[in-house]
Amino acid sequence: MIPTVFIENAANILGDTENGLKGSDVAKQFSEYAFKFDVNIPYSSYPFPKDVPNKRTALEKNLKEFCPEQQFIIIKELCELEQFSGNAKVENLKIKLIKNYGHLNSEGNIVHEALVEETVHWLEKYPNVLSGYQSAINKYNNDIFERNVLDDLRLSLEILLKEIFENEKSLENQVSSLGTFIKGKGGSKELGNMFQKLVEYYSNYQNTHVKHNDLIIEEEIEFLLEITSSFMKHIIKIKNIP
Repeated sequence: MIPTVFIENAANILGDTENGLKGSDVAKQFSEYAFKFDVNIPYSSYPFPKDVPNKRTALEKNLKEFCPEQQFIIIKELCELEQFSGNAKVENLKIKLIKNYGHLNSEGNIVHEALVEETVHWLEKYPNVLSGYQSAINKYNNDIFERNVLDDLRLSLEILLKEIFENEKSLENQVSSLGTFIKGKGGSKELGNMFQKLVEYYSNYQNTHVKHNDLIIEEEIEFLLEITSSFMKHIIKIKNIP
């Protein structure tokens, strides 16, 4: 179940007076979802009755008529509307939705979305990295270009480290810089050594399975996508430590 308090907060954010959906949009969007899921909703037309104090209330009461799996889809898709692009509150709402209730997601081949959404958030200040990362995610989610997914991930990680360390070294040659960086930001010696080994093995894997042949093991792609996401997110987080 998605708790009532989460539904109420989602309605307040998505129906925000200044930046949220218009009343007519609330009626239109939910009429379409009601038809799609064969659900009766109280407010399918606009203007709303006089006993409805505002559009947020209409949005909340409409949303509560759907089952949890349907609520998940509706909130997620509303968060992804073009009008909410760059809206920090909506982006945070989507991250919390996926992180806390991702088990309700009935859609197909989607890598752990909470991790992806958080990584995208941290990469916003690195547009050159973000574009390659998003390209990899899109290709993975659509089951296409397996080798290209790994190419995009490797290049994104390499560009990120170049920007963080302000050099032009290849991924393989960033190992020592990475260990020094982590320790310099207060990380433990063991974590620094672990990250160095991860990059070393990561580079070896890419060189063996991607750069020199096309024999990609499909089951390993998701793991590499997730480890790259976690790696980049942590590096950016600790960079912000004074």
